[in-house]
Amino acid sequence: MKRRLAAILAADVVGYSRLMGEDETGTLSALRRMRAEHFVPTVDHHRGKIVKSMGDGWLVEFASVVDAVTCAIEIQEGVAAQSQIKLRMGIHLGDITHEEEDIFGDGVNIAARLQEVADPGGIVISDMARRSVGGKLAAAFVELGVHNLKNIAEPITAYGWGMTAGAANAPTLPLPDKPSIAVLPFTNMSADPEQEYFSDGVTDDIITALSRFEDLFVIARNSSFAYRGKTQKVQKIAEDLGVRYVLEGGLRTAGKRIRINAQLIDAKSGHHIWADRFDGDLEDVFAFQDEISQKVTSTVAGRLRVTAQENARHKPTKNLQAYDHLLRGRSIVGDTEENNLRAKQAYQKAIELDPACARAYMGLSQHYIIDEFSNWGQPPEESRELALECVEKAVALDKFDCEVQWRAGFVYTCRGEFEEAKIYHERAIELNPNDADALTVMGVYLTAIGEGSEAVDYCERAIRLNPFGPGYYLWNLATAYYCARQYEAVLVPMKEYVSRFPKFIRPRRVLAAAYGQLGRLEEAKKETEIILTAEPNVTLKAIREKDTLVWKHQDDKEHWLEGLKKAGFPE
Repeated sequence: MKRRLAAILAADVVGYSRLMGEDETGTLSALRRMRAEHFVPTVDHHRGKIVKSMGDGWLVEFASVVDAVTCAIEIQEGVAAQSQIKLRMGIHLGDITHEEEDIFGDGVNIAARLQEVADPGGIVISDMARRSVGGKLAAAFVELGVHNLKNIAEPITAYGWGMTAGAANAPTLPLPDKPSIAVLPFTNMSADPEQEYFSDGVTDDIITALSRFEDLFVIARNSSFAYRGKTQKVQKIAEDLGVRYVLEGGLRTAGKRIRINAQLIDAKSGHHIWADRFDGDLEDVFAFQDEISQKVTSTVAGRLRVTAQENARHKPTKNLQAYDHLLRGRSIVGDTEENNLRAKQAYQKAIELDPACARAYMGLSQHYIIDEFSNWGQPPEESRELALECVEKAVALDKFDCEVQWRAGFVYTCRGEFEEAKIYHERAIELNPNDADALTVMGVYLTAIGEGSEAVDYCERAIRLNPFGPGYYLWNLATAYYCARQYEAVLVPMKEYVSRFPKFIRPRRVLAAAYGQLGRLEEAKKETEIILTAEPNVTLKAIREKDTLVWKHQDDKEHWLEGLKKAGFPE
């Protein structure tokens, strides 16, 4: 792997969980505004690259330490002008390596640890970064002494800016009114690193099993998996996610044998409530998952309804080889045509091995939906029909899987079959009220039928359950805001989306339409030019006749076209 030297800035929102507990809507709005109007533009101005956005934190790469430090100071000075959001920052100059869209190495690890040392509103930099800055900046950094940072071999001499002695940490978030839990990704302890997908899949299925219990508040997969490979204290993770309990563990496979270790921790006290080890044949993996979820729920939530327990035992397939291919398909992100095809092949293999595997059909339907949205493979009309065919097979095979239900609802929403879509969306949330994906896709349905304000509520709830969720959460929320005629609110999630996914053009239409409705014609024109450069054949007529966004009511469709027309879309 190619290594290179880079300056890394790690930033984190102070007391994010507390702020969300006090005023969820206001915090999300303020955070998005700060990102879009201050953080991202300042990073761009100083030639930085946001490598990772984690909901309440960022990793930013710079070629120059001076740029990194100058950028950090400007951001902190700007943020200090508004009292709701405060940031901690750490900067280090060190070795990094790239893997796909992520970065790793000492530069990242030390910057993240230094950020934890910083006071609210402060910046902590390493001795190496301080020497590189030299006398190039007028800003004063005071020596903070030598720090033994967790999991960093050598002591680090740190320097601080904006540090105040004895600054108190922000109080934690008030917990939900029912037992709350985050399941951290189980560690792959096998000799084969390729088994990572298997340990991820087991973790994912445990999350799904626990989420079916209405008595629990369960953090969604994306947010839990944001802590993969990190060494933060359980108490800090629980505070970030706003939960009382954390389940962690490890998985080892050797031949046909499997061992799973699991432990449940009360983050408030730091005590281990329960720990156990499960040994057996790989064919017993589903029984292990059952046993873990049942022990956790009995410990945390007490006696639960028998029907919910029956739902939690439901498994995607009894064929272990089919399950293996199912997990492989789920582990592939369909961000390119090649990757989407790889996922398709994995799902098809799972179906070949187990024709009754509903989730494999569901995954295959997702492949066709991505094809349709990205105009890959067969014509979009054919992709939509194939997606429906797969969903119908999945629903026929499994009426008790939340994900099967909400994906069916989404396909029917895209087809404009709203009465059918409603049945599936409501059934999904009934089966799993903690499923953030089900909530955000319900938001898509409500937007399509013109219930913008209610759609916003569902999308915001999804983000609370999954604060580190996928980018389409932001797209869904922005579209709901547009439907609700809250055009200013559209800008914050859409600017963040565009900064994270600059090459994905279709969502920019929402941003262009919002600018058009606000009369900010110069910004609207800029977005429209980007869209038309990538999609030169897009016209209002083409969108009127066929669009990714489907509207039940003609006045909502005309409202959508009105914004695009004001943004400069050609007739």
